[in-house]
Amino acid sequence: MEIHIKLIGALLMVLALVHLFFPKYFRWKEELKSLSMINRQMMFVHTFFIALMVFLMGLLCLTSSTVLIQTSLGKTISLGLGIFWTLRLFVQFFGYSSQLWRGKTFETIIHVIFSGLWIYVSTIFWINYWE
Repeated sequence: MEIHIKLIGALLMVLALVHLFFPKYFRWKEELKSLSMINRQMMFVHTFFIALMVFLMGLLCLTSSTVLIQTSLGKTISLGLGIFWTLRLFVQFFGYSSQLWRGKTFETIIHVIFSGLWIYVSTIFWINYWE
């Protein structure tokens, strides 16, 4: 179990760093021009804090896997992380339209990769909680 928690930690930290490229990749400078200043700034601020939390989740998993596995507090944290990532898995299928990826090779590959990632992460945290 420890190797899975540490692997998840590394993956989450990489995922957090990928957020740095969102504004350029998604062309936010052009795409968000029509939004009010508050809505435009909320996109950047919320993305920063989401990335920060994902990074910190990863850091916790990487540095404290033993605590997550062996202590009551660690099991409770795993429960919370299991709930969080399971909800993220549902959003992958029900929060985003399939029109965003269906019939598009790159987008379909990304959809499948992230669906698999959310399944893996959710499953490991649930297993850790119930063991």
